[in-house]
Formats: sequence, structure tokens, C-alpha cells
Amino acid sequence: MKLTLRVWRQHDAAAEGAMSTYLVDGISSDMSFLEMLDTLNEELILTGEDPVAFDHDCREGICGACSLVINGDAHGPERTTACQLHMRSFRDGDTIDVEPWRAAAFPVVKDLVVDRSAFDRIIQAGGYITAPTGAAPEAHATAVPKPDADFAFEHAECIGCGACVAACPNGAAMLFTSAKINHLNVLPQGAPERETRVLDMVAQMDDEGFGGCTLAGECATACPKGIPLMSITAMNKEWLRATRRAAKR
Repeated sequence: MKLTLRVWRQHDAAAEGAMSTYLVDGISSDMSFLEMLDTLNEELILTGEDPVAFDHDCREGICGACSLVINGDAHGPERTTACQLHMRSFRDGDTIDVEPWRAAAFPVVKDLVVDRSAFDRIIQAGGYITAPTGAAPEAHATAVPKPDADFAFEHAECIGCGACVAACPNGAAMLFTSAKINHLNVLPQGAPERETRVLDMVAQMDDEGFGGCTLAGECATACPKGIPLMSITAMNKEWLRATRRAAKR
């Protein structure tokens, strides 16, 4: 395959960025998108140019590090991570635009790399349990109803990639935050911090400068792990309950 790549290049957060055009040839349809970028970078290095900086780690769709907007879609045309997107999703001769996540809370570090530490601070605000558990308990020591276990597992699948923020027209982080809150709040281990967790994490999310949620639904559509939009509704109910109880104290 021969492709035309239009890639966002930006030296650092303070520099002006722009799209640069590159031609790549000999691309196999079995390559992943990141392997295709590796091929581009090898060519750039051989010609003495600065390779394109992009985030990656496991390349197995698990870590959430890869963060690319491909032809206007977070992670590209398939509902998967950029590292698991294969070049068979494109055709010979295609022009492909590659950009970083676009959100005020995700400032560009260099080229396609953005600073997603805002997610880390949201987790630090309440995405944990403080009850001492000691050694690993027996699997059935604490009974958890099957629907609750399924609900928690569904939300625990969130890998924190940020596609929800990149896809949202408002740059909201509600889907990520709700996944982390709902994962713990429905389980017995998360009960002691249930109210403070939702209040603190939502407050931190707002402090980070993410946009407001208008339930456009683009976040759930772009999520590679299928976190449902109803996750936000569940979090909002938790937040209202906690707010009312705090007001009565």
C-alpha cells in the first residue's frame, strides 16, 4: 500500500503546530497503525529528520497509552485502540490525517503526545479503597450479587485512554470518571468512601478544566472497551444522593 499521511507536528507545548505531509510506501495490510508509523519514523531517521512522537506501550489494546485521532475519529474507523487498528481498514492511495487528542485538559507535549495526567489526579481524588484487606480473601468470602459484579466488571474495563474526551464535542471526561466511580461504588469494598468518592472525583474533574457533558453520546461510541452511556447516568444519581446527604449534615 502507498499512503499519504498528514501528521500533526508540534515541537513542544509552547510551539505552534501544523500538519506535515509524508508519503509512505510498501505498507502491508497486516500492519497495525502504530507499525505503519514506525515505518514512517524509520524513513525520517534515515533522512536525518525528527521522528514523529506518539504514545504507545503494550500494543495489545490493554494499557490505553496510544492516543491518536485518525481521520477525525478517536482511535480511527474501528471501535478499537489505535495499536489494534490494522491497515486493512484503509485502501491503497488513501490520505490519512493523524492528530493528537484535542482537549484543553490534555495539552500537547510533542507532536501526537498529550499530557493525560489530569486522569491520574481524578483517580488520586477518590479512585481507591482505604479499608485494610490484609491477605487476599477467599473468592466467596464477601457475597456480591451477580448483577453488581457484572456492573463493576463492565466499568473496570476502562483503560483510561482518553478517547471519550477526544470524541466529545465539549471535551468532557464524564465517561472516564463515571467508569472509575461506578466500578468501586457498587462493590462492598468501595462502600466506606462511596459518597466522598463521587463528590471528590467529580470536583477534581471540574477543576482539571474538562468541558461539561451534554449527553451527546460520542464518548460511548468512541470507547474501545464499550463503556455504556448509562454509566454517566448512574454516576449522576450517585452524585445527587451524596450531595443531598452532605447538605443535611
